[in-house]
Amino acid sequence: MTHRKLIPTFIACALLIASIAHAELKVGDTAPQLHVQKWLNGQPVEKFEDGKVYVIECWATWCGPCVAAIPHVSELQTKYKDKGLVVIGLNVWEGNPPKVEQFVQKMGDKMNYVVAIDEGGREGQSAVAWLKAAGVQGIPTSFVVDQKGKIAWFGHPMEMEPVLEQVLAGDFDAVAHAKQQEQVEALGQQLNAAAQAGDWDKALKIVDELAKLSPMMATRMSVIRFHILLQEKHDYDAAYKHAGQLLEGSAKDEPAALNEMAWAILAADGVEKRDLPLAQKLAGRANELTEGKQPQVLDTLAKAHFEQGRVDEAIKLMTTAVNLADGDLKSQLEATLEEYKAAKK
Repeated sequence: MTHRKLIPTFIACALLIASIAHAELKVGDTAPQLHVQKWLNGQPVEKFEDGKVYVIECWATWCGPCVAAIPHVSELQTKYKDKGLVVIGLNVWEGNPPKVEQFVQKMGDKMNYVVAIDEGGREGQSAVAWLKAAGVQGIPTSFVVDQKGKIAWFGHPMEMEPVLEQVLAGDFDAVAHAKQQEQVEALGQQLNAAAQAGDWDKALKIVDELAKLSPMMATRMSVIRFHILLQEKHDYDAAYKHAGQLLEGSAKDEPAALNEMAWAILAADGVEKRDLPLAQKLAGRANELTEGKQPQVLDTLAKAHFEQGRVDEAIKLMTTAVNLADGDLKSQLEATLEEYKAAKK
């Protein structure tokens, strides 16, 4: 089977939030310079011009959630282009320009914004100046740069549109946002402490507080609630009820979140009761949203079918996934495909 490392999302989130409190680069600071080895897709951006709003979208070809977010980021570029938005897809933590160029070329119009390859390979200068300086430990991460060249916000690209609208309209309250971030950071530290102590009831309360405090984080916090219920408290009925509500509610149009929950149901260690039909529904919706073109999502959906004994359908889906993938992911999917074929014999 394909092996994906299931990161303990709730702990990762808490650590991320807590790390921001000690970061060098914060909201309100002047945006750092971009260090670019090569520009792809459109005109190079040599400097941030006054009056324009920029999104620096940090991504990599190997990052499934990054790839899953590309259609949404492209939609934002199209939707707000006439209001002065410039999106720059900053490829980081990769160090393989030919692979990136091939990926961008293959995406075509589905990646309709400027793309820049970080200078300096896997430990690139832009990654250090932006991600490391901001205390960010994972991607995808988007930075919103306002009309004065200041960092207005940074976080997951699927959560940035409300802030982006305010920044473009000139209505963004940076002071209020900074105060809110201080509260988020404090709660993040508490969440980290609760997770480290194994106090999952307290962790759930903090997750709910974070969701109320920051509506942009509400769906992410809801997914974390699911992980805690499923993988830590082993309250399967509550976990699956919650996932079903997310499927019908706030996560219904978020393929990355849906796929993440489906894979956890199918493959997370220590889960003794797996709701395979629910995993199939979650992955099926994610596949619908990504138009059947995301190999990671197809991998999840194939596994859901395979675990329910529908080997032929699993083989069909995995074959498509293999044809869409490249690099290490392709090799992993090919191995899984062979296992599915062997199971049919």
